[in-house]
This record gives sequence, structure tokens and C-alpha cells, in this order.
Amino acid sequence: MPKKSEKSIITIDGNDYAMDDLSENAKAQLANLRFVDTQLQQLNSEWAVADTARMAYNSALKAELENL
Repeated sequence: MPKKSEKSIITIDGNDYAMDDLSENAKAQLANLRFVDTQLQQLNSEWAVADTARMAYNSALKAELENL
């Protein structure tokens, strides 16, 4: 027996909306938000890598300075 197709639902500010009911402009804005969220995740990951590298360089510098 074929399954009923489930509507894709998105929740914004506690309100549920069916994707099929969104206007094209609302869908475009949602796509923009998803893109920005992805970019923010990537930037946060890059920040974490840079912060880890900075701590390692700082430790290496302190170790080198102790040898003076």
C-alpha cells in the first residue's frame, strides 16, 4: 500500500508552517537563512581551528623563551 506523502513542516518562532504553503519569497528568505547558518557554522569551525593554533603557538613560544 502506498504511503501518504508527509508535508514538510518548518517551525519558526514556535509556529509551524507547511513548506508547500510558503510564498516563493518566503522560500527564498528561508534559503538565505539556511545559507547564512551554514556560513556561520563554517566560520565558527575556522575560529576554533585558529584559536587552537594560537594556543599551540603561544605554548611553543613560552617553551622557547624558557630556553633563553
